[in-house]
Amino acid sequence: MKKEYKDVFIDFDDTIYDTHGNAEIALQELFEELNLGRYFDTLEDFTVPYWKANIELWTQYSRGEIDRDYLMVERFRRPLICGKGLYPTREYCLKASDVFLDLCSCKPGILEGARELLEYLQPRYRLHLCSNGFHEVQYKKLKASDTDRYFTSIILSEDAGVNKPNPAFFEYALKTTGANREKTVMIGDNFNTDIMGARNAGIDQIYFNRWNWSQKGSEGACAEVDKLVEIMELL
Repeated sequence: MKKEYKDVFIDFDDTIYDTHGNAEIALQELFEELNLGRYFDTLEDFTVPYWKANIELWTQYSRGEIDRDYLMVERFRRPLICGKGLYPTREYCLKASDVFLDLCSCKPGILEGARELLEYLQPRYRLHLCSNGFHEVQYKKLKASDTDRYFTSIILSEDAGVNKPNPAFFEYALKTTGANREKTVMIGDNFNTDIMGARNAGIDQIYFNRWNWSQKGSEGACAEVDKLVEIMELL
């Protein structure tokens, strides 16, 4: 895939930052802090429906079908109503969300190979973080993981006014960074938002297939890896 790129767009959550792993720790801490053991027999009785709701809601959010406030409330209301004798109000769900985000955003964990990749890319390209994450949360994660120093610019969907995979997000990123479409590549773990979004915007892509999902590079991505360090062989 050797090509003369000048700018690299990189997704953050579960591409660089170990969002899933850090969230698992934060969910356990939330479970203990809110004393949810009164309502759930096991931690998994709470976390399993949480992850199901979270995936569904973030998919809807990326499509522009729901807003941020709905996501914040629903991703906790849905698992909490599974608790015995627990009838979560909107206020209780927002409290759970606030506690969770505080716990999660201070975690430093990044994915294996992420630091090595960033150290390799930074001297060679301009790096731009491109994320659908919430403004105040992403900046805390960047600081906690000591990865903010690698990026020339931070492009968030709340600033763009639209989410990945909307082509308007990538147009905003190109305009904001001054990047040339033909000399830019997008790296991300989400096939639909990162890879298909970039492809539809005319930007090359490298699919980090962290989850070993069935989508293959032949279905759209310019290149596919399952380890971050493999990207260094492509760029």
